[in-house]
Amino acid sequence: MSTAVQSDLKERAINTIRTLSIDAVQKANSGHPGLPLGAAPMAYVLWTKYLHHNPTNPTWINRDRFILSAGHGSMLLYSLLHLTGYDLPLDELKNFRQWGSKTPGHPEVHYTPGVETTTGPLGQGVGNAVGMALAEAFLANYFNRDGHTIIDHHTYAIVSDGDLMEGVAMEACALAGHWGLGKLIFLYDDNDITLDGEASMIFTDDVLKRFESQGWHTQRVHDGNDIVAIDEAITNARNETNRPSIISVKTIIGYGSPNKSGTSSAHGSPLGAEEVKLTKEALGWPTDEAFYIPGDVLEHFRSAIEEGTSQEAAWNKELEAYKAAFPDMAQIFDDAFAGRLPEGWDSEMPTFDPNKAQATRNANGAALNAIAKHVPTMIGGDADLAGSTKTLIKGEDNTGHLKPTARNLRFGVREHAMGSITNGLALHGGIIKPYTATFLTFSDYMRPAIRLGALMSAPALYIFTHDSIGVGEDGPTHEPVEHVMSLRLIPQLYVFRPGDAYESAAAWKTAMELNGPATLIFSRQDVPVLDGDNVEGIYEGVARGAYVLAETEELVDGLPEVILMATGTELSIALEAYENLEEAGVSARVVSMPCWELFEEQPQEYIDAVLPPEVTTRVSIEAGVTTGWQKWIGLDGIAIGVDRFGASAPYAKIYEEYGLTARAVVEAVSQLLDAEEDEED
Repeated sequence: MSTAVQSDLKERAINTIRTLSIDAVQKANSGHPGLPLGAAPMAYVLWTKYLHHNPTNPTWINRDRFILSAGHGSMLLYSLLHLTGYDLPLDELKNFRQWGSKTPGHPEVHYTPGVETTTGPLGQGVGNAVGMALAEAFLANYFNRDGHTIIDHHTYAIVSDGDLMEGVAMEACALAGHWGLGKLIFLYDDNDITLDGEASMIFTDDVLKRFESQGWHTQRVHDGNDIVAIDEAITNARNETNRPSIISVKTIIGYGSPNKSGTSSAHGSPLGAEEVKLTKEALGWPTDEAFYIPGDVLEHFRSAIEEGTSQEAAWNKELEAYKAAFPDMAQIFDDAFAGRLPEGWDSEMPTFDPNKAQATRNANGAALNAIAKHVPTMIGGDADLAGSTKTLIKGEDNTGHLKPTARNLRFGVREHAMGSITNGLALHGGIIKPYTATFLTFSDYMRPAIRLGALMSAPALYIFTHDSIGVGEDGPTHEPVEHVMSLRLIPQLYVFRPGDAYESAAAWKTAMELNGPATLIFSRQDVPVLDGDNVEGIYEGVARGAYVLAETEELVDGLPEVILMATGTELSIALEAYENLEEAGVSARVVSMPCWELFEEQPQEYIDAVLPPEVTTRVSIEAGVTTGWQKWIGLDGIAIGVDRFGASAPYAKIYEEYGLTARAVVEAVSQLLDAEEDEED
């Protein structure tokens, strides 16, 4: 094929990406046409020359990862997926943003074949990409052997001005440069336009200097349509193995649109039927057929199937040779990428002295280490708080400058990036239950990442300690009040707040076996340890979300007069109140509720057995806002909690002043029982 013919084919291939994108946006009468029109050339070069992937097997382990962090430009990605042969028929592009289509407004992982992560909230894809590159570095270091390289791939992302304005992106990119993630490459769609107008109104950073200062390799392509320059820049980036790379590509948003190119009006609204026609004319494209794909262009793109199949087949041979040479490592590899916990992973769960009270954060550390000992690709870290969160894996190394392959991830004070990077670790595969750790009050800093982790069902664990006003002397800035309940509001997220050391270990074990993300919430202050003779019952109860922990022997018609419910450190208060009620002749039941979400998943028969509908005298106690407890205590129950900010004092004094005491629980029960008697009279 002559150079001129090749050039013509490439230009028409790029314009196919552009016109498919604007046709889909126009048909939906909704979407963002500007980015696909401007960024199509860089995407074309990357996908047709550099990206190692197999459209017939989107989950091939050693594929390159591609993240469209600027997820609003989703039609760019959908066009590429369709053209290169993924299971995304043209009809799905025609149903862009419609009910039930595989082409939602922003890319969603596990929903559209070939989409690696859910993007749209700007900056999150940047963090996810860093996490995926970190996963590749760790797994390559752990599994590869001389002459046997089974993990070796790149992570690419297209990022936007908006992405790079977000604080989470700055945090994540600082870590990527610090760690030296040499197989991470960003293509920066530098188009000088935001949704509201010219970027210069609010963004005059010298982006490349910023990245250079963070340890990145930087390049600039002055013309976003210069595919030769883009090609050379990607080659240079791939050759830079000790630093992540960013290539600033100067594009024109809405390229080809006679009246909207280079303006914010091309960003987030359809071009309009007439402007679509004019744009196609400007691009030399047929105007009488929407979603037009020239036959030779499709053939050109679909060569990705043969190339990808060949690449995967060669890798499979490498993998078989690896398995023959290292059968034990091969078993770990298979378990890791199947998301399967190895045999005996929970064989050394800790036991605890019932005569020695301890903070649940300490039990958390003991359980974490007991599990990590048997799960070698389990990694995680903290926001500069490991000494407080107790989440270091003992005997393992720490990440550091140009050192990304340790099990203890040192994120520094970067909670938001920590969350999004850990989501990337979880989505990459091979990393078993990556975890984060910080104080519960700082969950606010990483909430967007937690929400996306839940939306994506990313198998990550978010650990929080210092869980209440029990923080004590540090005062209200560090004492979470609304945070546990706010985490419970996030769909598809399991929230554990265990009541003692054994429940903490049980929460860890249960969370490890879940398919999606979970938060594990622990205390700073010491609490009594439950009866070690009932460990099996505690583990089973936590796995079901709630269970009967204690009950008076002599019941009234087989039912208690009152049900006390509690989570976390307030469980010991409920037990003390229960003993006082027993002495007073009141039949009572204590229900521990460490995970509401799991309890709600139980059969109704079990729920009713734990919380008999006939027993309406109910009191809850939790050191947080009371809103939400009405679901379990009913409109007539009493919720004892904290509906104001905390204070600075020893924690026992704060609990007393805030009414989180056994005496307050007994008084609430008396109030309810007296009210029932008055109704009967």
